[in-house]
Amino acid sequence: MISPKETLLLVIDIQGKLAVTVFQSERIIRNASKLIRSCKLLGVPVIHTEQYPKGLGRTVEELQLLIGEAKPFEKSSFSCCGNEEFMKHLRSLGGNDILVVGAETHVCVYQTCVELLEFGYNVHLVTDAVSSRSEENRTLGIRCIERAGAAPTSTEMAIFELLRIAEGDTFKAISKIIKED
Repeated sequence: MISPKETLLLVIDIQGKLAVTVFQSERIIRNASKLIRSCKLLGVPVIHTEQYPKGLGRTVEELQLLIGEAKPFEKSSFSCCGNEEFMKHLRSLGGNDILVVGAETHVCVYQTCVELLEFGYNVHLVTDAVSSRSEENRTLGIRCIERAGAAPTSTEMAIFELLRIAEGDTFKAISKIIKED
């Protein structure tokens, strides 16, 4: 099971022009938002990337506001692992479990997950927070990522696994986040 000390959240390319064209885009943004807010409450680091922001736009404002001042790792490679600064930062955090959300499932998310697995990370694909422009490519991407060795999870499953106990102020705050639609 994942724990706050060993986990980080990776938000891949939920950007302007791309974010609005993916299958169930509002759901993906809503679930990524829940994860970002919950991770911040639990002290779980959040890293985000942008694929060619000049053409695709920046991280959607709703998510960028939640992430705060952390700058995105800009990339031209489909896999986040192709960005040397990203990999350096990832290694500096020391965690071995990576929750992955973002777009597109069959391209950037897929290639990143496979390479992270090859580097020895435990990849947890948040299946209700990833998407592609078509439902078919989303489904294919999820299947291929799981076959490569990633563990499937959902927004709520991941949050409650990180939380572990149903008491206290953090639980109350996260419960409010979970109940939002």
